[in-house]
Amino acid sequence: MAISPTIAIFGALDTKGVEFAFLKSEIEKKGCRTFVVDTGVLGAPVFKPDISRGEVAQAGGAKLTTLMERNDRGEAIAVMTRGAASIARKLRTDGTCGGIIAMGGGAGTVIGTAAMRELPVGFPKLMVSTVASGDVGAYVGTSDITMMPSIVDVAGLNRISRVIISNAAAAICGMASNVVPVCREEKPLIAATMFGNTTPAVDHARHILEENGYEVLVFHATGTGGKTMEALIRDGYFAGVLDITTTEWADELCGGVLGAGPDRLSAAADSGVPQVVVPGCIDMCNFWAPKTVPDKYKERIFYHWNPNVTLMRTTPEENARMAHIFVEKLNRASGPVTVMIPVRGFSQLDLEGKPFFWPEANQAFIDTLRANLRKDIPLVEMDADINDPAFSGKSAEVLLTMLRKVSFPNKQPLQT
Repeated sequence: MAISPTIAIFGALDTKGVEFAFLKSEIEKKGCRTFVVDTGVLGAPVFKPDISRGEVAQAGGAKLTTLMERNDRGEAIAVMTRGAASIARKLRTDGTCGGIIAMGGGAGTVIGTAAMRELPVGFPKLMVSTVASGDVGAYVGTSDITMMPSIVDVAGLNRISRVIISNAAAAICGMASNVVPVCREEKPLIAATMFGNTTPAVDHARHILEENGYEVLVFHATGTGGKTMEALIRDGYFAGVLDITTTEWADELCGGVLGAGPDRLSAAADSGVPQVVVPGCIDMCNFWAPKTVPDKYKERIFYHWNPNVTLMRTTPEENARMAHIFVEKLNRASGPVTVMIPVRGFSQLDLEGKPFFWPEANQAFIDTLRANLRKDIPLVEMDADINDPAFSGKSAEVLLTMLRKVSFPNKQPLQT
């Protein structure tokens, strides 16, 4: 008989103890066990947890009595956040729990999601939050946390909160009880980056790599995708990287909405992972609806991808600056790297006759890269656009050639 999974519950049992007691009972009604971690600081817990607030504070580097005496909310949240994260790591290492859930407002969401981000991709994570319907990037990060709007504040039980909490209990129990089929054939993993503008290229290259015995994980180059890929590369999941869509650097440089931060293009170089790098879609910077475009860019060239996405053409100056960034990142690579250049267009909007056709802008990137790239790094220029099968096929073959010369360990990134 299968053992019922245990769900870790993280939350403040003083101010929200009644709500957490209800959550605990709902989870147990659905056949799962519970393990409660108290992250409150103010008053006495409504019920006894499995891990006390004092233990959480100690794990966060402070004494609970000190936090209570100082009565500094900011300090208390910081300590309990560190403590919750530390305890989550230990629970995972010990194999104590098969899922994690938390509820809260701003502070509860910060603490709960900090604990969840310490757990691997695939481990069930559910955050019931008052801020779940807004921009949750700071809370989710590169994790796979499921954010569930609480609709009403987590402040008392009522006809709405009871339904939401009960649904949340059913959701986390369902995730923790789910048995994912294990793939017995562990193929080496390849990371690839894609945008709508580079989909044909990535699809073609992916098929070639898969035919050669690799499994390809495709990341959408929307900021979060790039950050997630970089984190997983550092964690050792990938044998190689097909970085066809490096557009996130255009957003990072120009202040667009899909930047992936200053570490983009760093992980493979630092880790020695074989990589093929392409200036895919660096001809565009992304903004939301037209009204969100900064005034300083009003005279630029735009393309309205859809009512909520506005693309701005990058200039020769911006492309040259991006080339310097690529050079700085790639010149420190400890493993094999090749840069592939589709001379006839960096995206489907960059072709002759298309809105972003601007050869001088692309050439500024190419010339700067050629002049400064480490001489032992191959720079392959092809008389093709990025979505030409000849180009994407060559990119895949170049990566395969590099992979045949190295041996790189492969990990399974998903919880099973």
